Amino acid sequence: MSPVSPRADLESLPKYVPGRTIQGAIKLASNEVPGGPLPSVAQAIAETAQGINRYPDITASALVERLARELNESVDRIAIGCGSVSLCQQMIQALCGPGDEVVFPWRSFEAYPIVTQVANAVSVKVPLTAGHGLDLDAMLAAITPKTRLVFVCNPNNPTGTVLRRAELERFLDAVPSGVLVVLDEAYKEFVTDAEVPDGVELARGRDNVAVLRTFSKAYGLAGLRVGYAVAPEAITVALKQVYVAFSVNMIAQAAAIASLDAADELLERCKEIVSERTRVRDALVAKGYEVPETQANFVWLPLGERTTAFAEHALERKLIVRPFAGEGARVTIGTPEENDLFLEAAGDFPR
Repeated sequence: MSPVSPRADLESLPKYVPGRTIQGAIKLASNEVPGGPLPSVAQAIAETAQGINRYPDITASALVERLARELNESVDRIAIGCGSVSLCQQMIQALCGPGDEVVFPWRSFEAYPIVTQVANAVSVKVPLTAGHGLDLDAMLAAITPKTRLVFVCNPNNPTGTVLRRAELERFLDAVPSGVLVVLDEAYKEFVTDAEVPDGVELARGRDNVAVLRTFSKAYGLAGLRVGYAVAPEAITVALKQVYVAFSVNMIAQAAAIASLDAADELLERCKEIVSERTRVRDALVAKGYEVPETQANFVWLPLGERTTAFAEHALERKLIVRPFAGEGARVTIGTPEENDLFLEAAGDFPR
């Protein structure tokens, strides 16, 4: 009898590469915010920890209701997941059968091809424009009768580029009604360009648009793993059907609610990051680097074949950036002091 073996195609599964963590080094690789939880959030975490002998609310009803008030949405249009990456996978599991196609820009969030293959669907990667942005015309042309879902990352990870209202509305109007467009807005809170639309508002009245957001980035809860989707009720029902029971734990739920209650204070920190983002990009451009305009909490350096050397150069100075070999490096905006050290390293990289 043959031994038990995993699916043969798992050997070809793309590997998710997390930002490295090295003792004593400054981590600018994972788009985390530098500040820890606010005192009110830390207190909510501590108080909730007293009850961890019990299962969490599987429906996350208190968080869903709080989000519904925050977003002026129906509770029936909101679903919770273990980070927005989990909701990406749930979307595909809920909509796609074997051989169905998922269209997304590339390069974009590196989990897209992984969760697509895990769900036995087919990835359709659409190259970015020369300006490192999403090519909506090419994405529209890539849609076939087999397409079930399209991911639109706005701002795009790892390039930080954005789509503005007019072009995005034209795209949504042109996508067939049987194809779900998922607006991935993990970095929405860092957007300052008034022409970049709020996806939740844009999705209202559209039966084939969903929005993903997360508490991992601006809200500083990356270690607790909680995100949410706003979508037509038929989609949220399906997301709940493929949800891994209890995967959003009670501490994550409580911390998310406390973070929403402290949103004004937390989003003030976003303003500081945005200010640093501008300073860092301007300094890099002045040093001769190509850096696309970014609306996220990171910058993208399209270094091509010099990417790995750049990452190693930074690491020698105890700075961890996120290289995508042969393409570019993504660098998170940290504290002013951390950013100064990075700019110094970038300045003495041989060019």
